[in-house]
Amino acid sequence: MGNGHHHPHPHSHGHGHTHGHGHGHQAAAPEAVPAAFDLTVPDGELSPEQLSRRSLVRRAGLLGAGLAAGGALGGVGAGQAAAQTRAASGHARRESRAGRYLWLAGDHHIHTQYSSDAKYRVVDQVRQANAHGLDWMVVTDHASEQHAKIGVEKVNPDIVAARDAIEDTLVFQGLEWNIPAAEHGTVFVHPGRNEVSVLKQFEVSYDGGLNKATGSTPANEALAIAGIDFLAAQVRRRTVKDALFLANHPARKGIDSPHEIRGWRDAQPHIAVGMEGAPGHQAGGLPAPYGPGSARGIYDNSPGADSFAGYPPESYRTWGGFDWMTATVGGLWDSLLAEGKPWWITANSDSHNVYADTAVRGPHDDFAADGRHADPVHGGGPNLTDTDFWPGQYSRTHVGAASFSYQAVMDGIRAGRVWVDHGALISGLDARLRGGGRETTLGGTLHVRKGGKVDLVVEISLAGGPNWAQFVPKLARVDVVLGEVTGAVSDRDVFATPDTRVVKSFEVNKSTGHVRLTYSLGRVDRPVYVRLRGTDGNRSAVGVRGAAVDPAGPAMDVLGDADPWKDLWFYSNPMWVLPA
Repeated sequence: MGNGHHHPHPHSHGHGHTHGHGHGHQAAAPEAVPAAFDLTVPDGELSPEQLSRRSLVRRAGLLGAGLAAGGALGGVGAGQAAAQTRAASGHARRESRAGRYLWLAGDHHIHTQYSSDAKYRVVDQVRQANAHGLDWMVVTDHASEQHAKIGVEKVNPDIVAARDAIEDTLVFQGLEWNIPAAEHGTVFVHPGRNEVSVLKQFEVSYDGGLNKATGSTPANEALAIAGIDFLAAQVRRRTVKDALFLANHPARKGIDSPHEIRGWRDAQPHIAVGMEGAPGHQAGGLPAPYGPGSARGIYDNSPGADSFAGYPPESYRTWGGFDWMTATVGGLWDSLLAEGKPWWITANSDSHNVYADTAVRGPHDDFAADGRHADPVHGGGPNLTDTDFWPGQYSRTHVGAASFSYQAVMDGIRAGRVWVDHGALISGLDARLRGGGRETTLGGTLHVRKGGKVDLVVEISLAGGPNWAQFVPKLARVDVVLGEVTGAVSDRDVFATPDTRVVKSFEVNKSTGHVRLTYSLGRVDRPVYVRLRGTDGNRSAVGVRGAAVDPAGPAMDVLGDADPWKDLWFYSNPMWVLPA
């Protein structure tokens, strides 16, 4: 596939990163052990508040090695890391070599008062992310003239203060890039002394809005590639320790053409690693008068002058809350995977203004002059026309990390050890391909002898408690999607592949505990990839490419009547099999 460095065998990750906050070990809990500290109580049976407390002490290394008995499966929200203790870097290294990871939930697309169309303080978003069970998050205020002049510097002290105040959520600084000739994207860097200067130089030099480079022209497309190259150069020169770019809401306006996506990925596959499989703004579909009465993800557009002409009208809508590029079996995402190109999906809040929150911008607000909105204040009644959820309240991106650290999260994203869910549909996912005495997990490649037998083994931890809408989600079905790897395409604007389909659907007849599913790929004599999808079964429809490809996929969301809590899905990133 020419990209072997993107498919590390899980045993190859021996990072020993630690959080580095210097927590000390404390005395044992008193005899009447609170549920949060009682390891005989599964994470799924704890309230969100108890989970948050358990998460805090777990990361401090205060809950011992008994956690390892949980296997590779985590619990709800912050408890995703339940399988391993974080007591020492040596232990983390042992766990990594054993192919086990800390599954850390996060969100790489979050706005604050430093975005012209948002209102919350950094600490508000970090506190909410932490309370809703997130382990990591990225602050991504919009690139703009005001942001370039003021925002990058002014937001940094707020981020640094939040890192110190809320130690058990990793807070990255990034920005939302106006990609030249295309949509928006998350760009973020590893924390360090140059995080501000690198982001500022990137924004000034390569932002499509600032550089009047928004139109779909070859010159603007080249500027986008130059921006990605710039990020790679900063990492290569060790100006920053690491950097990543992910495309946001890619099908929303139809302006991320297939060849642009391929171009970003091919230019710097270590930097440009994926896209939002599901956009934020999921509350947009809540019906009026008690909701915005709009569209999930604010995907209510029609083709414009810069839209890619080949995209059909249905691409401008979400499907079960997911972007059309991801939701279509045999569609654009699969066309990249069938080339053997690692390109990962995420799910995020895009949190600007939260549905039913009561905050409004404070007095004497002047974004143009200050580069930030005034601190929010209580505004009275709930804002029922706002379209967003808090980070972690609905959408979660789960990353398999070798330890609880910034670098381990970035490594996990880059390696594709990622699965995503809505509404806490499931609590944990462990998927592996096994064959020839080897195994690999999400994002990885299994190398086997030609004709060797390969099995998919999936363990799912079902929802063990209510989500933030106060009901316990029920997983109804899990689908196995399999595709043949056919190699590079001659037409870089291809957005379909003929050899990918749902090959197996498992009905789930349990509502609590764990589910173990196995599917035999048989004797594999050509390269293939496998990915997973699951649903609560509330809304399904024959897929875009027909029943033979996808007999019961997500249905297109209805504008003005798409309650996100009534249509829940999870998706995993792929695993490949390479026979030789």
